[in-house]
Order: sequence, then C-alpha cells, then structure tokens
Amino acid sequence: MHRDVPDRHRAYAKAMRADSTKAENLMWQALRNRQIEGFKFKRQVPTGGYILDFVCFEARLIIEVDGGQHAESRSDAVRDAFFRSQGFRVLRFWNDEVERNLDGVVIAIGAKLRNGGE
Repeated sequence: MHRDVPDRHRAYAKAMRADSTKAENLMWQALRNRQIEGFKFKRQVPTGGYILDFVCFEARLIIEVDGGQHAESRSDAVRDAFFRSQGFRVLRFWNDEVERNLDGVVIAIGAKLRNGGE
C-alpha cells in the first residue's frame, strides 16, 4: 500500500498518539517492542486516507480499539472492507474488553498472527 500521507494526517496521528485512551495505552503496552509473536506494530498510523489504531505491516494485521460510538458503524464497515481489499485482516476490540481482559485480547491477537493468511 502506497503511503503518501498528507501533512495534516501525520499531524493528526501524532496528536492522537499523545492523547490516547486508557484502552489504547494498555493495548500499546502489550503490542510494543515485538512482544506478541515477535511482530512489530506501529500505532496511530495514517494510511489509505484513514488513521489506523495499530498495524503490523509484516502480518498485514490492523487492530482497532473502539468505544461505543463505533457500535454498528457503517463507516467502520466501509473502512474495514477497503483494508481487506488491500490484503489486510482487521481485528476490532471494545475499550471495555481491552481494559477488563487484556490477556484474552493478547491471546486472540497472537492466534491471528500465528494463523498467517486467514
């Protein structure tokens, strides 16, 4: 995927990194430094006209951590379909799930990473 990103998207992503939610911070602590299956994740990455919460380009895996405003979101479905058409897999977790069951979330991510192309 070509990553020619407008400056305003880069600035917005940087601001989002500085103002992460509790759930996003917990997720980042679990993903950073290749802690899950040795895969490198990046956070708040602008690409394809969107800003991804977390992405591992090597495994083509996007992880989104969402609040209630994303329940049954049509725009999220369109976004996910776009990235799937680009060869990515998308995992979505609720903020509450990350905060209450981070170990379970990490196990699910590890399973998806081990399962490669699915």
